[in-house]
Amino acid sequence: MTTLWTPTKIGSIQLSHRLAMAPMTRSRAQADGTPSPLAATYYAQRASLGLLISEGTQPSADGQGYLHSPGIHTPEHITAWREVSTAVHTAGGHLFIQIMHVGRMSHPDNTPHHRQAVAPSPLAPNEKMFTLQGLQEIPSPRALNTSEISATIEDYARAAAMAIEAGADGVEIHAANGYLIHQFLAKSANQRNDIYGGSIENRSRFALQVAAAVATRIGARRTGIRLSPGATLGGIQEGADYESLYRYLVAELAKLDLAYLHLTHAGNESLLRELRKEWSKPLLLNRGNRPLEALGADVQAGLADIETVGRWALANPDFIERLKTGAPLNTMDPATLYAGGSAGYTDYPFLWEVAPVGA
Repeated sequence: MTTLWTPTKIGSIQLSHRLAMAPMTRSRAQADGTPSPLAATYYAQRASLGLLISEGTQPSADGQGYLHSPGIHTPEHITAWREVSTAVHTAGGHLFIQIMHVGRMSHPDNTPHHRQAVAPSPLAPNEKMFTLQGLQEIPSPRALNTSEISATIEDYARAAAMAIEAGADGVEIHAANGYLIHQFLAKSANQRNDIYGGSIENRSRFALQVAAAVATRIGARRTGIRLSPGATLGGIQEGADYESLYRYLVAELAKLDLAYLHLTHAGNESLLRELRKEWSKPLLLNRGNRPLEALGADVQAGLADIETVGRWALANPDFIERLKTGAPLNTMDPATLYAGGSAGYTDYPFLWEVAPVGA
C-alpha cells in the first residue's frame, strides 16, 4: 500500500515521503523583487518537507502584481535566489521556483514601471488590491498583441533558465488561481478572436506554448505546472466547457513529459479522477480545506503521488516531525502572513524550542 511515508521521485529528485510544501505568497521581498535575506532561512527551516515549491515569482516587471513579491529576471534576483537554494540544499531539501505572471491581477502602483497591466483582453477582474496607498480597485488591463504574447512566452523561458542558474532544482509554471495563464484559459477573461481565443484549443494555446518553451529551455524533468480546474479566484469564470478544456489541456501537457502536474482541487471529484487517469507522471494535489486526519487519503487512493501542504508548513517548520509523532501544531497567525519581517515568517518554533505559538 502506498502511504505518505513511501519514497517517490520527481524528475531526477529522490524524495523520502509523499508530502511537499505548496507555494505561498509571503510578501517579504525587497522593493526591486530581490528576495530578502530572511528567505533563505524561511525555506531552509522547512527543508524536511523534501520538495519546496516557492512563492509566486514574477518573470518580468510586467508580471508583478503584489507589493514585495519576488522576481527572477535580474542578476540581483539570481544572486539572492542562489542563497535560498544553497540553504535549502544544505538542509537536505529541494527547491522548485514557481514562475507567476499575474496578468490583470495587478495595480500600477505596485510595479517598478507603473504601467498598465497586461492580459488576454482588456477586462478588469472587479476586485481590489492592497497598495501603499491602501486598498484600491484593480484597473482594466491592456490586451497583449500577438508579438507581445511571444515575448511573454520568452520571459517565462528566460526566467526558468535564471532559476536554474540560481541553483533551483526546477520551476513550477503557475497556470492557476486567476493569473495570466489561467486568464487565457477562462472565457470571462479571454474574449480574443485570434489564435489565442474562442475555442478550447485556442484558449489552451498560451499555456501549452509556455510549458513547451520552459521545458525546451531547462528540460522537461525540471518543469512542473500548476492548474486549478473550476477555481474562481481573481474574478475567473471558466465557462460551461471547462471540464472539456482541462481534459484537452492535460492530455496535451502529458505529451511534453513534464516532471509533474500540480492540481489545486476545487471540488470536482469526477474531473479529478479523469485527469489522474490522463496523467501518468507524478501528480501533486492540494486540497485547501482538508482536515489533518484526512492527509494521505489521496495518496493512498491513488489520486495523487504527492500531497502539498500550505499553512501547516507555514506555521510549522518541522511539520513532518510533528505529523509523524502526533505532536501538536503551531497555530498560524493571520495578522503576520504578509506583514514583512521575521514575525510570522522565520520565528515559528520547532518542537525543541519553547511552547508553540498560539498554544
